[in-house]
Amino acid sequence: MGIYDYTAMDNKGRAVSLDAFAGKVLLIVNTATGCGFTPQYAGLQRLYETFSGRGFEILDFPCNQFGSQAPGTDEEIERFCATRYRTTFPRFAKIEVNGDNASPLYTYLKSQQKGVLTPDIKWNFTKFLVGRRGNVTARFAPTERPEALAKEIEKLLEAPSAQPLQGAI
Repeated sequence: MGIYDYTAMDNKGRAVSLDAFAGKVLLIVNTATGCGFTPQYAGLQRLYETFSGRGFEILDFPCNQFGSQAPGTDEEIERFCATRYRTTFPRFAKIEVNGDNASPLYTYLKSQQKGVLTPDIKWNFTKFLVGRRGNVTARFAPTERPEALAKEIEKLLEAPSAQPLQGAI
């Protein structure tokens, strides 16, 4: 299976096939609204504003597994992010990223880019970068600020192989 074979629930309860994002550069992030890293939403929004017109998407997956730092409902999380950080990128339903109930998408991401000591996600705001052909190219720790990823995103957007496969779904 590849990344485009997965489906995730958006924050309105609708199933979204990730093949809807085929041909785009993706930054997939597990987030929380009450975390010390929560201000990274501002940097994520700046990345989105800079690159979204060139085929870049951020997929936001709230997660309450780390210190119960995303305790609200999907609606409350959306309201917080839209009001506090003015985020406009796609947000999905709250998920788990580790353990028996981990999202299949996150199980796949972790298999493609393992962490330093363990494949498990260590905390909120772990980031996965995915190229236009669906290859998971990098994993970034929560301490890595979104702004620091701009050069990597730019490389993927400009790469000669960045053109999506003809007829790709």
